[in-house]
Amino acid sequence: MTTDLKVNIGRGLVLDNPVMTASGTFGYGTEFADIFDINRLGAIIVKGTTLHHREGNPYPRMAETPSGMLNAVGLQNKGVDYFAENIYPQVKDFGCKVIVNVSGASPEDYAEVCRRLLPLEKVAAVEVNISCPNVKQGGMAFGTTCEGAASISAAVRRVWDRCMIVKLSPNVTDIASIARAAEDAGADAVSLTNTFLGMAVDVERMRPRLSTVTGGLSGPCIRPIAVRMVWQVAKAVSIPVIGLGGIMTASDALEFIMAGATAVQLGTANFVNPDASVRVLDGIAEFCERKGIKSLSEIRGII
Repeated sequence: MTTDLKVNIGRGLVLDNPVMTASGTFGYGTEFADIFDINRLGAIIVKGTTLHHREGNPYPRMAETPSGMLNAVGLQNKGVDYFAENIYPQVKDFGCKVIVNVSGASPEDYAEVCRRLLPLEKVAAVEVNISCPNVKQGGMAFGTTCEGAASISAAVRRVWDRCMIVKLSPNVTDIASIARAAEDAGADAVSLTNTFLGMAVDVERMRPRLSTVTGGLSGPCIRPIAVRMVWQVAKAVSIPVIGLGGIMTASDALEFIMAGATAVQLGTANFVNPDASVRVLDGIAEFCERKGIKSLSEIRGII
């Protein structure tokens, strides 16, 4: 028996399997092409893309923590036009789906980035980042209120006719309400969680480990909280939920799926084992074969 691992993310976007790579942890995919066959994945989400070139935050902007890491990269990228002219030709023929994570300082910025991506037919979807804790304007500022989430989602929906995923911030009191606001404003799916706001101090030097003082915490340490939030959101919305947050193994990924996730993303794991995503994919397939599961829909949301 072969398990059907296909998943529908919304608006006709069907992935061959539920394993995706999280934005900012996998470059543009080309960096990993010599390590394993990335075409086996359901999708890759390229690093955050903004309207204009961004240098990101000053160094140091990464710090290891117990069972995780802090980052304050700050959406470093060369802008959407550079992506269209230089990166897209390298990724457009990938066998897996290519999704672009987009960010901005205003609803108009988000919409303009997506408008410039429209001619790139092999961009299967955008992931609208309203949850980055490492930028002074935009980012998480839009993701902490229902009004902010709705304003960005609606602005992108007016110009983008393909699948739109809205990436939610966990740094809120009621993530389910914000997910519903994004859904009501036109989101086809939501992804969660992004990083948690955290801080680390270099005691010997008596200063913060990050130049920005605070940054985004990711890794296995956040997984139980992320699973809980995915479970809450999956019960609150009718659109697909994509789960992420500390997934290192197939068992971790299956936790999210059983909590209601349609698909999953791997982030920090890519820094530890560059081929972690295909190991997770193989593990999910092996689990389903062993349990006699014909489709992931049999176990999705069983909790």
